[in-house]
Amino acid sequence: MEMKNLSLYEKALPLATKIIQFARDSILVNMRFLDIAMSALSPEPVKELGGVACDGKHLYYDPVFLLKRYQEEPAVAVRLYLHVLFHMIFYHSFRYDKVDREKWDVAADIAVENTILELQIPGNQLKKDEGAARKLKVLREDISSLTAEKIYRYLKNNSVSDNEMAEYAKFFAMDMHIYWEPQESEEMVITLEQWKKLSERVQADLKSFSQGKNNSESLEKNLEQALKDRYDYGQLLRRFTVMSEDMQINDDEFDYIYYTYGLDHYGNMPLVEPLEYKDSKKIREFVIAIDTSASCRGPVVQAFLKKTYSILKGEENFFKKMNVHIIQCDSEVQKDTRITSQEDFDFFLANEKLTGFGSTDFRPVFSHVDELLQKREFENLKGLIYFTDGYGIYPTAMPPYDVMFVFLDNGDEGPEVPPWAIKVLLDYDELEE
Repeated sequence: MEMKNLSLYEKALPLATKIIQFARDSILVNMRFLDIAMSALSPEPVKELGGVACDGKHLYYDPVFLLKRYQEEPAVAVRLYLHVLFHMIFYHSFRYDKVDREKWDVAADIAVENTILELQIPGNQLKKDEGAARKLKVLREDISSLTAEKIYRYLKNNSVSDNEMAEYAKFFAMDMHIYWEPQESEEMVITLEQWKKLSERVQADLKSFSQGKNNSESLEKNLEQALKDRYDYGQLLRRFTVMSEDMQINDDEFDYIYYTYGLDHYGNMPLVEPLEYKDSKKIREFVIAIDTSASCRGPVVQAFLKKTYSILKGEENFFKKMNVHIIQCDSEVQKDTRITSQEDFDFFLANEKLTGFGSTDFRPVFSHVDELLQKREFENLKGLIYFTDGYGIYPTAMPPYDVMFVFLDNGDEGPEVPPWAIKVLLDYDELEE
């Protein structure tokens, strides 16, 4: 086939394929710690895509688009490849179902481009980098470390105009996020698990690669954020359950054949087997401790209580006659409210005023619970949930029940907790769900 009869796509494809391979080789030469992660992405040309995109398995690129951009700026090939790769390493695509997508797109792009610029890769500079650097300098005045999570929080909490958002996109957007749409499939779960392992490998290899270098701080911070232990608060709350008999007939076990057989053969005399009852996990007894010190703000506490309540209210998780104590405490126990029903919880959320606002000491709550146990206020206390900013005095002895300390995620690791306690980081968006 003569070249003049080939479509633009067909003409561009061989050259674009070589450009992509060149970009891969260039990255591997300069950043060997990315070799395993790069092997997980398979380049895939897509006609009329209009850009570059990724779904966790393939790096999709439009050959015509890539060739045109390469002719304008040869460094763009490496930049595009790195940009997409870092999105995956930082798990940006896997949080798309829980965020304001416009703001998350911008935050993720800024975090990635900042990381790339900081690495100072030879031959990787673009015309827009000077303007991007000025934008990053301003952001650093308000954000301690430029991870996507912290940038996103900044964008949500500040009045950022549409023009400013457009400016951010102009300097930092590189790829298309069209494959970031939430997908509840086993395949996506597997992909996420794969990238967790790959990110851990990148983090480990980076330590060797960056010895004696000081230009990988942003990469390290973003990796730490991505690999931070994250626990599902709802899932952990369900651990605070005890097996209790739900006094309802188990329809799955009830033998209606046996019942009707008696009616047919013996007149008005049904044969009934011993009733079968379901055993199901129900949240029955636990303690919610609220840090009401000056550092723990009232609206945030209210949001946490509503979040907890919404989980409890689930059909499989809410016990009609429950025994829950909500304890308010700063440096001493201020109030203990007993909750025995959904109505009690409704009333508490609607009417209760938080008290305290002094310093923080966790020990009085544990001493108070010990007294309740001695008074037999609990039959089978499963656990204690403590919502706090974490800066207080912890008890030294391990209690005879599970303990969960819940903190707001501010982008760092949060305070250390005793080895016998579970630490959970909740972000603001989870509280608002």
